[in-house]
Amino acid sequence: MAIDLDVLLIQIVVNIIVMAPVLWLAGRTLAGKENAKFVDAIWIVVLGTVISTVFNAMFDGIIAAIILLIILLGLVKHFFDCGWLKAFAIAVLAAIIFVVIIVILGAIGIGLFTLWAF
Repeated sequence: MAIDLDVLLIQIVVNIIVMAPVLWLAGRTLAGKENAKFVDAIWIVVLGTVISTVFNAMFDGIIAAIILLIILLGLVKHFFDCGWLKAFAIAVLAAIIFVVIIVILGAIGIGLFTLWAF
């Protein structure tokens, strides 16, 4: 069970830049602007990244993935002060927003996996 701390730090920074705004937008949409603060979204992303990295280093399989999903939904529930169903809806909406952003960026030529034809 070796966790590379510099890789974990890079994951945290990248996830904050990419996922925190998306999670914050989804949270503001469904939980309201008084419950979903940007700092809360950052905390969810940081704690979620650290917990999932440690959890994935120790466990694997479908049961572990379900337990990790429940833990991550619990973070959303706690920080955005909502119920389990709303936390799940926030997570689904965040995933949809993320996919839409990636599709738009890909359509204008800023893709993660852009292939250049010569």
